[in-house]
Amino acid sequence: MRRMLVPAVAVLITLVPASPVAAEPQQKVPVAKGYGGAVATVDLDASKAALSVLRKGGNAVDAAVAAGAVLGVTEPYSAGLAGGGFMVYYDARQRKVFTIDGRETAPQAMTSTSLEGIPFAEAVTSGLSAGVPGTVANWDLALRRFGTISLKQALQPAIEVASKGFLVDQTFHDQTAANADRFKDFTSTAALYLPNGAPPPVGSVFRNPELADTYRELAKRGPGWLYGGQLGKDIVATVKQPPVTPGTTRNVRPGLMELADLRAYRALMREPTKISYKGMDVYGMAPPSSGGSTVGEALNILESLPEVGLHEYLEASKLAFADRGKYVGDIPGVPLTELLSDGFAKERACLIGEQAMKPPVAPGNPDGSYESCAQPTGSATPVADEGPETTHLVVADRWGNVIAYNLTIESTGGNGIVVPGRGVLLNNELTDFTFGPAPGDPNLPAPGKRPRSSMAPTLVFDDGRPVLAVGSPGGSTIITTVLQILLNRYEFDMELPEALAAPRATQRNTAQTQAEPAFLGLYQDQLTARGHSFVSTPEIGAATALEFLGGGRIQAVAEPTRRGGGSAMVVVPTR
Repeated sequence: MRRMLVPAVAVLITLVPASPVAAEPQQKVPVAKGYGGAVATVDLDASKAALSVLRKGGNAVDAAVAAGAVLGVTEPYSAGLAGGGFMVYYDARQRKVFTIDGRETAPQAMTSTSLEGIPFAEAVTSGLSAGVPGTVANWDLALRRFGTISLKQALQPAIEVASKGFLVDQTFHDQTAANADRFKDFTSTAALYLPNGAPPPVGSVFRNPELADTYRELAKRGPGWLYGGQLGKDIVATVKQPPVTPGTTRNVRPGLMELADLRAYRALMREPTKISYKGMDVYGMAPPSSGGSTVGEALNILESLPEVGLHEYLEASKLAFADRGKYVGDIPGVPLTELLSDGFAKERACLIGEQAMKPPVAPGNPDGSYESCAQPTGSATPVADEGPETTHLVVADRWGNVIAYNLTIESTGGNGIVVPGRGVLLNNELTDFTFGPAPGDPNLPAPGKRPRSSMAPTLVFDDGRPVLAVGSPGGSTIITTVLQILLNRYEFDMELPEALAAPRATQRNTAQTQAEPAFLGLYQDQLTARGHSFVSTPEIGAATALEFLGGGRIQAVAEPTRRGGGSAMVVVPTR
């Protein structure tokens, strides 16, 4: 098979000024190798929290929950206890992959028409967009089922960081500034994130004592404090009557959430998706996430082709997204087995030629009866807007357990509304639903339904043993980011740090392919000649990954530069 190598961006080390709570200067490095366990997140404090848990004898799930809670402090515009997420976890003792669905749900009062006619930008900043939070239930179920420490213990690092503060970096400052126009329209949000009427300056110490208190109470009272208790009442009150700044002209719609919705919420154990790729097993997240199905289908399509390069990567992604839009959502009867079958992949792969298909391409027919080259019929479903934020982390422990965990509050800054007195931003996950009218769309809202997600925490196994864990933020570009990293590693023979650093492009069955400037500089001419059309975007994704190197040695990898660079750590470092 011919292999098109994609040059990688040089791996850099991003230096971070001394933390005001540390005894010595700390630095954030994107690559670490060693033994005894490993972690990679976007944030130094979160990685340190996970590493501390591992060093004290905790396992991968314990460390992942601790890191996720810290990210709710230091990455509050991407994650938090009022959000949701997905975990893909390998239990080494049971030699089995488990997945936990902590996705937010629609209130019981929401119907298929609740979002119709509402401008997307208006829905984003509203109580109407807030889904019933799943993160705390996710943490609780993971710890009870697979962890070794309590939720109270797991929250302690986050309480300390929220109390003592963290150093504001350029990314946090820029994200605050980008949200300033809507943050100022809510009294509680402006008071927290716009002190003195402006974003906190780079290099200052940012503290969130209200969030520290919220975590303390959650540690003391348990998840029931959210799912029916006082914290839940405060969230519902904020959703139904947002604390709008007097005099604002913003039309802030109230939400539909009730306390009964919180009482009814459950995180769910689900069967993972699984495909075979190049002799390895690839596990992902099943619906309501479309990550596992779409990454898996695209890999199957590519393996059906005689050669694989960037053209084929973009075309396979185009086809898989067409099928995602038609068939995948939180509905009964998603044809997951057929979408991930070799027969369907071959039927789709035969549509890929020397020239790019004109998007949007039509979905296929995963009916179990496959012809050598069936032409699709029907119309394509447009790719809906999805917030670009979210965060992803990976952890492995000394026993061989490994977890890939995506958590989110949707758009950067969620719906922009901080719960008064609690220091936590609400999510706007319900904007991931199709607004409609769209008869037959699998992602229309409904009572208690979970909006379709693109989060794609992924584990790869060779001969029954885990070899790789990977995932990314980025809305619907999560799927193509994970797919491209896997191709870089296993098709284009890059080492894992190169695979993450390489320039990216994302084709999601849209008229133009979004691509980073470095990608365009290297490949635009040759791919344009084959019929692809491009538009530049500053960066795509912010991945984290780890790889088992054999003999108990692990390599943890984070982004070298995207989103300010990430933080990789191991328990016992080696060169």
